[in-house]
Amino acid sequence: MGKYAVEMEDIWMVFNKTIVANKEVNFKVKKGEIHALVGENGAGKSTLMSVLFGIYQQTKGTIKINGKEEIISNPVKANRLGIGMVHQHFKMVDIFTLWENIALGAEMTTAGEIINSRKIKNKITKIMNQYNLRIDLDKTTANATVGMKQKAEILKILYRDADILVFDEPTAVLTPQEIDGLLQVMLELQKDGKTIILITHKMAEIKKVANSATVIRLGEVIGTFDMKETSVEQLSEAMVGRKVVETKNDYSPRSEEVVLKIENLTMKKVSNTKVIGLENFSLDVHAGEVVAIAGVEGNGQQEIAEAITGMSKVYSGNVKIHNHDITYASIASRYSKWKISHVPEDRHKHGLVLDFSVSQNVVLQDIDNPKFSQAKIINSGAVQAYAQTIIQKFDVRNADAGFAIARQLSGGNQQKVILGREITRPTDLLVIYQPTRGLDVGSIEFIHAQILKAKKDNRAILLISYELSEVLALADRIVVLNAGKKIGELPGKGAKREEVGKMMLGRED
Repeated sequence: MGKYAVEMEDIWMVFNKTIVANKEVNFKVKKGEIHALVGENGAGKSTLMSVLFGIYQQTKGTIKINGKEEIISNPVKANRLGIGMVHQHFKMVDIFTLWENIALGAEMTTAGEIINSRKIKNKITKIMNQYNLRIDLDKTTANATVGMKQKAEILKILYRDADILVFDEPTAVLTPQEIDGLLQVMLELQKDGKTIILITHKMAEIKKVANSATVIRLGEVIGTFDMKETSVEQLSEAMVGRKVVETKNDYSPRSEEVVLKIENLTMKKVSNTKVIGLENFSLDVHAGEVVAIAGVEGNGQQEIAEAITGMSKVYSGNVKIHNHDITYASIASRYSKWKISHVPEDRHKHGLVLDFSVSQNVVLQDIDNPKFSQAKIINSGAVQAYAQTIIQKFDVRNADAGFAIARQLSGGNQQKVILGREITRPTDLLVIYQPTRGLDVGSIEFIHAQILKAKKDNRAILLISYELSEVLALADRIVVLNAGKKIGELPGKGAKREEVGKMMLGRED
């Protein structure tokens, strides 16, 4: 049988005969190990695993599973070979419930025809309790939060009892407690003899659970490292080709000008409009200041963002920009007249038109600007030139000078397109939700620098992040939410992780 669960030899993956995603990749994973696959955004990690899972057919090369050469023509064949994959971008039917999506294609039946929902739910519930991945199984997927969907994707792979598990950025939207739980799940699965391939940009996770790590840069393997003998700094340097320097706020004084003023805001919960999701919340954000909202996901963050950007109706209270009430203003006027930029939590649902080109996506809110169109005729040259400026500045890979369809980019590069568009627009207020989700360490360093540059340019920044390290590195002030209420506020300078963590759990002492 051999000692390797997966052997990918001399793998080439070329799209449209021009875009080389993987070049001569040799990748081996020992049975029963946790093997991290790391690299910059667009390096070819997800593509390589999509080849293993049968989504793509390699242009050249061979794949062996448990020592036997296999042609993996589709995901069904991959499942038969005991391979399961948690995808970076959710693979779900929005009108189905979460349990229906988890069991889709592997339903338990009675008399061979009738779906046995009770039996299915019992199995899923057992897994949820075992691995602390609790969700509302009867919730419609379209109404589920990003975190719920991510957990459902993880449950989907565990439900199918695969032996080779591929996790593509599984912790990107999970809370610190949920991340710890998932990493423990992986270690328990490893004890049960499972083989795990983990794609992540979070070095601490790799160091905590991975036995080995393979680094891919620009589609080629740089090397495979024994994590017992490799530091986080060494792995980061191998990944980006240089030393990474952490970017931190210098805590320069803010302006006295209040850009954003929220007064006694109460909102219905986005995922369940029958209950209150945010209650009596007030906040001022000044020009030249980064205010971070910290808290476990689902405690009112989404409601704040959607009230400011106009995506949800305000139940009571006011939202003001430069002391002008915009509580009931249109979304269009918030972008154009009141100069608000928004990096949304869900980049696919609210950040991009996936079947538009990169160039079209970077001017979505500004297409009626005379710079880009006149008399309803689009100036394609100006749009293309503007897009290429953002592509170059934000290092958007495989964008094909802006002609690439947004759907074709890696998740990290899609995020760079959104960040580039929103930060580059001339705005007074930046509402930034999970800005570095799915980004590599080099990109995170650059994005953090851009956020702090926006602060120096005297822009007001509201940062909503579940990454405590990000909050502590960037915030002038930290506002903590719990159960839809403001628990407290503390200065970013000198803030301690333990102190913020206690407040996130609802304790003010």
